[in-house]
Amino acid sequence: MYGLPEELAQQIQEVPVALQGLTCELRRYQEWGVKYILHQERVLLGDEMGLGKTVQAIAAMVALANTGETHFVVVCPASVLTNWCREIAKHSTLKAIKVHGAHRAEALDRWLACGGVAVTTYETTRHFKLSQGSKLSMLVLDEAHYIKNPNAQRTVNCKRLCKHAPRLLFMTGTPLENKVDEMISLISVLDPALAKELATIAFMSTAEQFKNRVASVYYRRKRDDVLTELPELIETKEWCEMGAIERKAYEHAILHGTYPEARRLSWHVSEVDKHSSKAIRLAEIVEEAEAEGRKVLVFSFFLDTINKVAGLFDGQCCEPITGAVPPARRQQIIDDFNNAPAGQVLVAQILSGGTGLNIQSASVVVICEPQLKPSIENQAISRAYRMGQARNVLVYRLLCEDTIDEKITKMLEDKQTVFDTFADESAAAEKDVEIDEQTLGEIIKDEIARINGQKGNSFDHIDTNWDDAFGN
Repeated sequence: MYGLPEELAQQIQEVPVALQGLTCELRRYQEWGVKYILHQERVLLGDEMGLGKTVQAIAAMVALANTGETHFVVVCPASVLTNWCREIAKHSTLKAIKVHGAHRAEALDRWLACGGVAVTTYETTRHFKLSQGSKLSMLVLDEAHYIKNPNAQRTVNCKRLCKHAPRLLFMTGTPLENKVDEMISLISVLDPALAKELATIAFMSTAEQFKNRVASVYYRRKRDDVLTELPELIETKEWCEMGAIERKAYEHAILHGTYPEARRLSWHVSEVDKHSSKAIRLAEIVEEAEAEGRKVLVFSFFLDTINKVAGLFDGQCCEPITGAVPPARRQQIIDDFNNAPAGQVLVAQILSGGTGLNIQSASVVVICEPQLKPSIENQAISRAYRMGQARNVLVYRLLCEDTIDEKITKMLEDKQTVFDTFADESAAAEKDVEIDEQTLGEIIKDEIARINGQKGNSFDHIDTNWDDAFGN
C-alpha cells in the first residue's frame, strides 16, 4: 500500500485514528500518512510538494490530542512561521501559539501553562529551556534538513528538544534518495541503530533491500503514487511575516499615499534576498521545485517586482515577459523556457504573460501580490493549467498578514461568497468579482487607522492618483 512493505502496511492499516477536532477532510493517502506517523512514532515524511505534509502533521497532532496529549512543538524556518499558525487554526481546533520575536518569553510561558502547539523557528529553539522531566507530545521539524550539520547551534538545540519527545516528525520536500548522507544524518536522530546499519549499505541506496529497510522511518510519496486522489490544480496561500525593514517601508507607503508601492509590499525594499519575506519564500519554492523536476512561472502586476524577481534568480531565469516585449520575442522566450532544465524560472507581468500564451512545461505558478480582479489571476494560472498539462499544477499566492494583502484577499473572498450565493449562472457569466476604487479606498482608510492606532498618530492622508494605485 502506497509503496510500503506488505507486513508494515498491514500493521499501519489497523491503526485507529480519532480525528475529532480536525476541520478538513483528508485524502485517503493523507490519512494513511497520519497512521504511518502515529504507528512508527519517529519518522521522516518526505512527500512531494503539494501533497499536504503540513495537514498530515496537524492531523497527527489532533489524533494525539484526542488521546489526552497536550503539548506539541513545531519548529520551522521563519519564512513559514505565520503559515503554520494559520494552517493550524484553519484546519483544527488546536491552539497555535507563536513563540518568536519580542514576546517569545511570555508566549513560551503561556504554552507551558496551557498547552497547545508552540510554533517557533530554528533560531528560537535556544530559548526552549525545558526541565528534565518535561515531555513533549510530539516535536515536528519542518524542512528538517536545517539540522543536517551536526555542529550547527540550531542542530544542537533541536537535538536537545528531541530528548523530551518520544514522538518525532521530521518533514522535508527534498528527495533524500539523492542525498543518502543527509538522509542517514537525519535518521541518526530518529533511530541511531538503524542509521548505523544504513551507513554500511549506503552504496546500494537504489536497491530494494535499502528501500525496504528505510521504510520504517522514511516515507515519501510522489504525485504519480497518488495521482487518482489528487485534484489537477492545488492552490495555496503562502502567508509571509514581514521583518522590520519591510514593515517600515510598507507603513510609510500607506501613510504617505504611495499606494502602488504599498501594493508592492515586501518587494519594494532593497536587497530583496535578505529583507523581503516574499522573496525568501519564493526562493524556497523554486529550490523545492527544482529538486522535484519542476519549472516555475512567476507573475506580478508591477514591472519593478518583475525586475527584482529576475535578479533574484539570475542564471536560472529567462528573459522577463513584459508589455514591452513583442509577440514574436515572447514565443522565443517561452521556447527557451520549455527547453530549459528543471528549476528554470519564467517571470512575467500578469497582464502581458497572463493571456494568449501556452506554457505547459511549468507546473508551479507563483503570484507575487493579490490582484484586484481575480479573473486576471485565473487567466494567468491557465497559462500552465490547460489541456495537455502532464502534471498537477501548484499555485502559490505570496501574501503578508496584517497588510492590504490580507484585506484585499478577504474582501474578494467575501464578495465571491455573496456572489456565488445570490447570482444565477447567466449573471455569473457576465459579472466579474473585483475591487473598485471606492473599495480600495476603504481598505486604505482601514490600514491608516490601524497603523495610526499602533503608533499613536493622527495621520489621515488619503489623497492619491487612483490610476497609479491600480497600475493604470
